Amino acid sequence: MADFDLIVIGAGAAGLSVTAGAAQLGARVALIERGRMGGDCLNTGCVPSKALLAAGHAARAVREAARYGVLAGDPVVDWDRLRAHVQGVIADIAPVDSATRFRAMGATVIEAEARFVASDAVSVDGRRLTAKRFVVAAGSRAAVPPIDGLDRVPYWTNDSLFDLTARPDHLVILGGGPVGLEMADAFAGLGCRVTVVEAGRIAGREDAELADGLRRTLRLHGVALQEGVAVVRVEPGPVLVLADGSRIVGSHLLVAVGRAPNLETLDLSAGGIQAGARGIATDRGLRSLTNRLVFAAGDIADPAGIGPRAFTHVGSYHAGILIRRILFRLPARVDYSALPRVTYTDPELAQVGLTEADAIAQNLSVQLLRWPMGDNDRAVAERDIAGLVKLVVSRGRIVGAGILARNAGEMISQWSLAIAQRTSLSALAGLIVPYPTRAEAAKRAAGMAFAPRLFTSRVKSLVRLLLRLP
Repeated sequence: MADFDLIVIGAGAAGLSVTAGAAQLGARVALIERGRMGGDCLNTGCVPSKALLAAGHAARAVREAARYGVLAGDPVVDWDRLRAHVQGVIADIAPVDSATRFRAMGATVIEAEARFVASDAVSVDGRRLTAKRFVVAAGSRAAVPPIDGLDRVPYWTNDSLFDLTARPDHLVILGGGPVGLEMADAFAGLGCRVTVVEAGRIAGREDAELADGLRRTLRLHGVALQEGVAVVRVEPGPVLVLADGSRIVGSHLLVAVGRAPNLETLDLSAGGIQAGARGIATDRGLRSLTNRLVFAAGDIADPAGIGPRAFTHVGSYHAGILIRRILFRLPARVDYSALPRVTYTDPELAQVGLTEADAIAQNLSVQLLRWPMGDNDRAVAERDIAGLVKLVVSRGRIVGAGILARNAGEMISQWSLAIAQRTSLSALAGLIVPYPTRAEAAKRAAGMAFAPRLFTSRVKSLVRLLLRLP
């Protein structure tokens, strides 16, 4: 008899969610974690980054308060108290992810490293543990590019950034994706000089029009952007030497060029588990292609070759799929067509479904609907009109939505639901939205689809005829 019904490796978002569901449904489940409970999201990712962003945005609000007639002066940032704020937020949330809580649910929590020794067994602290099923949710870490000299200079990744032992005079950020841009916005708000270096364009996965709006705002916030140029060498300083021969001298360097799955210590080959540079190869149901006892979830999963999605909410989504498949033997599979993502700058850039470029690449016949935040009364009232709502419509249905606006991450969920449920555009245009809210901009964008057909000479003639009736 196997020692456990289920062994989960990794106590990040995916592993914790699978463990909680399995334990509360009566399964004999072991959760194995070699590091800190809560994984990257709690300790070095989503939680501390949003705490730091909140501080940066608060400092900027004080600095810009005069536009509302409030005279506050330039803020003073106490870096010791700032660090305490970030660490305090982690500490406040940590009990939810603690070993104590999961043991109380009935799970066996083992704080050690696991590696496969057979298709149905792992070794943990010299003990051989077997299970009927395994979920590998070991997560990912910051990728470090093979740039000449980078290994000879000190640099931050998200793993070390939030110690905040010193105030950066000039923070140079390598990478213009979500992490790089969020930290650029945060540190610029805190009064630091910031330069972002990106080999392609910033926010490369996002709609180019919305990324352009974000680019303008970041520059207004004081962030210097170097796009379309690669770093060929890093020298002490740090100094980044670019392909065009120019040099950027900073006081601190943050490497934020993407993620790499934590595969190395698992000894997957001993378990007969196929994996590649992007993670563990699985089918769309997250089952290993080569070991039917093993599933993968979160950042480490590469379902059907479409690549990992390194978001905490994807880990929770994967967990729901695995609970249905492993415990209830129900069919369930990954579908990312309505998967939202958010870059938490100010304004936020939120995206779900297809971008304009995605739709063109798929040869779809689409209609693009836009509504600028400058025409939104709430944005005007708050003197914060940067941004745009952009909808991608095909055959009367929303297939993609992008929002650049304050709190765009809070606004995107209705469009995720609309895509997932194939809601008609007319229903979305007829939605009653409270006034004044920024969410009204999205309703207005949807309504733009019907304006050309409504305000025509033919319709006007019909209205004049109807008005003559008693």
